[in-house]
Order: sequence, then structure tokens, then C-alpha cells
Amino acid sequence: MWRLRALQPARQLLRARHATTQAGFTAEAIPQGRLEHHPILVSDGPTHDDQRRKVARFLAPAVVTERYGDLMAQVADRTVAQALESGRCRLDEAALHYTVEVTAELVGLTESDVPGLSRRLVSFFNQPPFDIARDDLGRSRLDWARAARNGLWPVARLWWHDVRPAIRARRRRRRTDIISHLLDEGYSRTSILVECVTYGTAGMVTTREFIVMAAWHLLGDDALRERYLAAEQPERLAVLEEIIRLEPVVGHLYRRVRQPVEITDGEQTWTIPPGDLVDVCVRATNTDPQAVGADPQQLCPGRGMPRGTAGYGLAFGDGEHKCPGQPLALLESDALLVRLLAHEPRLVAEPELGWDHLIEGYWLRGFELTLPSGSA
Repeated sequence: MWRLRALQPARQLLRARHATTQAGFTAEAIPQGRLEHHPILVSDGPTHDDQRRKVARFLAPAVVTERYGDLMAQVADRTVAQALESGRCRLDEAALHYTVEVTAELVGLTESDVPGLSRRLVSFFNQPPFDIARDDLGRSRLDWARAARNGLWPVARLWWHDVRPAIRARRRRRRTDIISHLLDEGYSRTSILVECVTYGTAGMVTTREFIVMAAWHLLGDDALRERYLAAEQPERLAVLEEIIRLEPVVGHLYRRVRQPVEITDGEQTWTIPPGDLVDVCVRATNTDPQAVGADPQQLCPGRGMPRGTAGYGLAFGDGEHKCPGQPLALLESDALLVRLLAHEPRLVAEPELGWDHLIEGYWLRGFELTLPSGSA
């Protein structure tokens, strides 16, 4: 097993097209051949390329802005209005419902209530820990039984309450969303269900964590918050990119090498042989002083990044498995944060910080805000 903590070698590994396969998110424990369409998150090779190409029309930056900009604004306005009415806001809960409502529109999970869908998506993360470097993931038989029980029950509930009615509605009339696209591609009900689980857990829920983390940073730095609120959207997005560079929601990206991959740090070269597992340590690569410059642990929006590397570093991955929802995640976060922070909320309870083994990322709970009376 290799661990890459420098940005240049990590980027080389992630960009070695078709030389590696997805090993994160328990991808290697998913039985092969059971589905005619492998989920986009864990598929590889030409099949994955074709999936990405077809889904890109839903998630391109211009499309997200044009098609979902008004929706994000409306849902964000409603979320903030509810917080103002009560005078309090538990941001981790508000952000969850907000991201689920927006992303559900894109995916097509629009035939059920948002709070219920939110609860069902969150329940997927009640899984026993595992060690990805071990063939059996380091789980006992009891752990595997718990994993099956805690995984299959949420899948069944999501199917019955959310996916089944969404498919029925789109069989009657197609819409501009991913479920309609999957039906046009001939996906079975089971394959559509798996894709909805993927988009729900990997997209909606992770954006929730970043919104809370970004708010935590902005509320703790008056100068940064004032700069953010005074800026136009491109500069605000640069601030958010710098925050997620420092605080990537997914902290580790795993790949299994299938063909020899050569990596270099400019001074020394290594060849990773087939069969080896590689752990790209995202937080370390994003704070590599050789790549991001002086004071890599400091928040500095607009810092110079290496050529070909975005301001968020590898926080959304890179190469063929780069997160296709990156534009949506940042625009969605900005739409809520700029509206909420404009009302000068006050932090009254910092969140509890924890770690989720399934996505190899952090979670934040109990982030309590109050809003000044009369701020509406």
C-alpha cells in the first residue's frame, strides 16, 4: 500500500487514465456482474467515461447556473426565512434539507417529502468501521451482518418512498433530470435505485458537511466574512475553494493499480506495480508546501496553485473520477451562505466533529446559531 502526501505525485496517479480502478467507498467489496450498469461512482474504464460524458450535461457549470440557479436562490431564501422566524438555526440540519431539496430536483427524487428523504439518506451512514487495506475490510462476521442490515433497510425504504414513485412519474412523462436520463438509457429499476443511492450519499450529504465547515470558518474570521459578503460571486467562490482546500470533506481517495504507474516528485521517480493499493491523502496533498506555496495551512483565497490545479486542490478528486458535482456543490454552498451570513448570525454552539469511514470524511453536528431580532 502506497500513501501519497505530495500533490504532484498524487495528481499523476489520479490522472493515469485506465491504469487504476476505484478502490474507495468499499468499491472492491461490491459484487461484480450483479448489475447490468455499474454505479458511476465505482465504475471504471470506457464504461465510466461514457457515463461521465452523458451526465456532464446535467452538471456543467453553465447548466447548473442556468437550470438550477433560481431554485437554489428560492430554497436558500426559504431556509433563511425559517431561521429568521424562529431566531435560531441548527445549521447542520438546515443545510441537509437545503442540499437534499436542490439536488433531488437534479436527480429526479421529487415525488416525496424532503425531510423524509433526508432521514433516509442519512441512515445509510450507520455502518461499522472498516480497514480498506484488508481483503475482508477488517470486519468480523457480526460486522458484516450489521453492515448488511444497516444498509439494506435504508435501501428498501428509499426504494419504496422515493425512487419507485419517481420512476413511475417519469415513465408517464420524462423530465430534465438524471432518472429520466437513466430510463432513456435502459437502466433497470435496481440500477436506477443504486445510482440514486450514489448521488444521494456522495452528493447531497457531503455538501451539507462543507456548508457547515465553511460557515464555521467564516463566522470565526470577521475580516474574511466581510470580504466574502462584499465580493461578487467569482471571488466568493474563490474563498470557498480555499476553505475546502484546507478542509476537504473526503479526506482519502483510494485506487487499485492495474497497470504500472510512474510517479515523480521532480527529484525521484517510483513505479507502482499492478495490484498495489494507493491512498491519496487529500488533506496532506492540499497543504503540500512545494505545490501551494508558503503558509499552506493558512487560509489565503486566491493563492497561486500549480498549473492545471484548481484552487480547491484535490478536494474534489482529479482525473477520470473527479467529482462531477463540483460546480453544483460550490454554487449551492454559496447561495445559502451569502444569504445567511448577511443577517449576522451569532454562533452559540460549536459543532461536534466526527469521522465517517464510508466516505473517509468528517461530519459536523450540533452547529447552533442565533439571529438578531428584527434582522428580517
